[in-house]
Amino acid sequence: MSETSIYQDRESDKVYADAQEMVNDYLRRFGEAVGVSIDPLDEDGYTDVRRGSATVGINVLMEHGILLFLSRIMEVPKEDKESFYRRILELNFLVTSDGAFAVDKDRNAVYLRALRRLSGLDYEEFEDLLHTIATVADEWDDRLAELFPEKG
Repeated sequence: MSETSIYQDRESDKVYADAQEMVNDYLRRFGEAVGVSIDPLDEDGYTDVRRGSATVGINVLMEHGILLFLSRIMEVPKEDKESFYRRILELNFLVTSDGAFAVDKDRNAVYLRALRRLSGLDYEEFEDLLHTIATVADEWDDRLAELFPEKG
């Protein structure tokens, strides 16, 4: 059994040399569709896209075979943490679509994230995930900050 992944777009049947080439093509196509210039992935497999008040980091993690979308939402509030955690768990149930809120304990920050396997990823799914994470992050970074303001 071969461990080599084939990266191929279902719509166009285009075959890519590797996942980074595929994601760079998807980034270019997405940028053209929304009328913005998006930097290609850097040598570490990272770039970001700004949509509204949200910045979505796009990470190709080849060693894990996954694509990670990550948008910083806010710091974990110092007060009323139980209500805050309950609220983001409730939002994870349906509001975040394919994304989920997660807490980075080392940075004490809340992120919206989505993970997808690189093999089998097509442009339509990439576009949908990026649009979803950007839209949800753009809405909820402001709303959560209003509901749980930073206190002095």
